[in-house]
Amino acid sequence: MYKKIAAGAGALLVAGAIAFNLSPIGRIYLHSGTGIVAKQTCSLTFVTGLESERAQNLYVRPLLGAAADFISVDIDEEDREVRTSIFGLWGKHAVYRDGLGCSLVHDSRNFDDTVSVPMTRPHDTLRLNSEHRDAHFDRAALDTALDTAFADPDWGPRNTLGIAILHRGELIAERYADGLSSESRFHGWSMTKSFTTTLAGALEYQGRIDTRATGAVPALADDRADITIEHLLRMTGGLAIEETNTGTDPTSEMLFSQSDMAHYAATRRRLHAPGEHWQYMSGNTVLANHAIQQVLGSTLEQQIAGVRELLFEPLGMNTAVIEVDETGTMQGSSYMYATAHDWARLALLYANEGMVDGQRVFAQDWAERVATPTAASAGDYGMGFWIPNADAGLPADAYMMNGFQGQNAMILTQDELVIVRFGASNGISSGTFDLTRAVVAAKHAATGEN
Repeated sequence: MYKKIAAGAGALLVAGAIAFNLSPIGRIYLHSGTGIVAKQTCSLTFVTGLESERAQNLYVRPLLGAAADFISVDIDEEDREVRTSIFGLWGKHAVYRDGLGCSLVHDSRNFDDTVSVPMTRPHDTLRLNSEHRDAHFDRAALDTALDTAFADPDWGPRNTLGIAILHRGELIAERYADGLSSESRFHGWSMTKSFTTTLAGALEYQGRIDTRATGAVPALADDRADITIEHLLRMTGGLAIEETNTGTDPTSEMLFSQSDMAHYAATRRRLHAPGEHWQYMSGNTVLANHAIQQVLGSTLEQQIAGVRELLFEPLGMNTAVIEVDETGTMQGSSYMYATAHDWARLALLYANEGMVDGQRVFAQDWAERVATPTAASAGDYGMGFWIPNADAGLPADAYMMNGFQGQNAMILTQDELVIVRFGASNGISSGTFDLTRAVVAAKHAATGEN
């Protein structure tokens, strides 16, 4: 009798599991849970070099809560792959490739595991300029600012992992958590959107794209051809690609269940005319990056080489890795990794208004364009960059790259400062605004500025 009951219960469990898996929630949420664990564990292990257990504890498990206990993780160090599953019934597979980082593989027929674009240039670390620091900053105040940034408030761990500060292009301070250094890559999350915007600016300066032209987004070559690259970069594309980070939203479905993210974003229905409505959605930037990518070459190898030639090599960003989806579309909304120094170099390009080593990378007015608030965003968002509101107490010209879990790059043109901060801040402020105010105060204390 008990065997019959157990068999019946087992059958009900399997039937219930199948029904849940086929439901709208199960169809997305199960992919999201197993997908983010596979993708992040792969990238954080093989791209950033973090020990896998530490990576999961810092970045992944806090997002899943108790659900994390039901997801098993199998890391293949030799083949550099990660597989996840729940009760052995559902799972995801992430694969690392040289120079391309990790991709989720949903259907191996869409994936070429032989493609690689190895990094060919050595890390170019900046040297601390203590003489410049001491001439322009109150050193004790600067040290206190870093101490505070790495300290955890009473209400939870801030998990600051790395900070680098540049003044007039000189490295004047940096600090890292145990086991990390200037050689460590950090995941920028949505700071990647600022990279995509920069790539657009560089290509437009060369006359290879027009960000304001209609018909410039191949994936929208239908009745939505009026959506421009700038609309997408400003988050005013008007498509239904809602982003709530709940695991059941369209963005989660795009990131963790789709082989071709750009195709998925392009097939979402139109809710608003372009430019009419602002809503932060990563699918916008995925579509923009897909359009930009086509200009760089016909193969993925050519396209990555084009990014390196256009941006990474001139800026000295020799550690930067931009990941791609299963079909080879660069994931320009969320998946770029680089050292703190290299992220700072990208921000410095804006502080220098598009100039590097006497060469112009983007138009002189591009930095002003990206920092100009998008009309429908209530002044909070420009074009791939965020704009702190007046209550933040920052210099009026401040704008920033911003990423999930507390990734930030502050750009203060008048103060000639770049401040990058990386961490795994979950449900707690990163403290970057406090750090920025303290660094500005340390500068003014040394120079007598108000």
